[in-house]
Amino acid sequence: MTALIDPFARSITYLRVSVTDRCDFRCVYCMAENMTFLPKADLLTLEELDRLCTAFVDMGVQKLRITGGEPLVRKGILTFFRAMSRHLDTGALRELTLTTNGSQLARFAADLAACGVRRVNVSLDTLDPDKFARITRWGRLPQVLDGIAAAQAAGLRIKINAVALKGFNEDELFTLTDWCAQQGHDLTWIEVMPMGDLGNEDRLDQYWSLRDLRTRYAERFTLTDLAERSGGPARYVRIEETGQKVGFITPLTHNFCESCNRVRLTCTGELYMCLGQEDRADLRAPLRASPDDAALQDSIRAAIARKPKGHDFDYSRQSVSGQMPRHMSHTGG
Repeated sequence: MTALIDPFARSITYLRVSVTDRCDFRCVYCMAENMTFLPKADLLTLEELDRLCTAFVDMGVQKLRITGGEPLVRKGILTFFRAMSRHLDTGALRELTLTTNGSQLARFAADLAACGVRRVNVSLDTLDPDKFARITRWGRLPQVLDGIAAAQAAGLRIKINAVALKGFNEDELFTLTDWCAQQGHDLTWIEVMPMGDLGNEDRLDQYWSLRDLRTRYAERFTLTDLAERSGGPARYVRIEETGQKVGFITPLTHNFCESCNRVRLTCTGELYMCLGQEDRADLRAPLRASPDDAALQDSIRAAIARKPKGHDFDYSRQSVSGQMPRHMSHTGG
């Protein structure tokens, strides 16, 4: 079958799949405190998610990242991971992974490893229990740290994703870095994105440029740029003094769109061809219209043909432009 190639000759090999919009945290940059979630009847069933993901794998997608909300709060989610593991067994899928807040890892880590998951991304912005409770609103840091320990014990590689937030975790730059080095975790910093109208959160006040963050690193450490890519937007350096790898995801100070190989599927069957654009394609209708996948595959190809060259996120001139009204939890990051 012909591979998925967008209008700018980029091969689409990476699908991020949101399996739920629900989460057991309410992180201030991701959700409003009193979220209205989708009726469960609106969500694709796990069987429908299997069929959709399988269609993408058949069309050349080699990496699946499962996201949410928090993917591990979806009832029966292990059934879906077990189903996707068959594509690892055939070699059609090279990687099956997930992004999680870590709260449920103590319950699921061993089973995820048995399904062929080899590494997970854990969102963790602070190691201070009080600050953690504040940023997540509902979260408990010890539960997350126990989950990370369980994932390590199950043999999973851990990458910590930390959102860089001015005035919140600037003072933990080296604390988080040292902790990751001691634990053997990779670390990636992410610039806060202008996603969602959260009412009480000013994104301009939160914004901490990773250029500034990297400058602070360079004042203490020797940084070596690495050419490697993980299939996502991060650019990596090695800290020579510790040997650890640190990534930077910079949608605002560096537009990474030229190498974008990914699309995002929501839990309702909408395909977003770009995180920073509102254009989307409805895949639920063709999925449910016929047990045959021909119409579904045609819809996928038509959507990829509309993938834009890039997004419009910009914080220049002290204003937020290109802001997306949907919450980050809707598309899974």
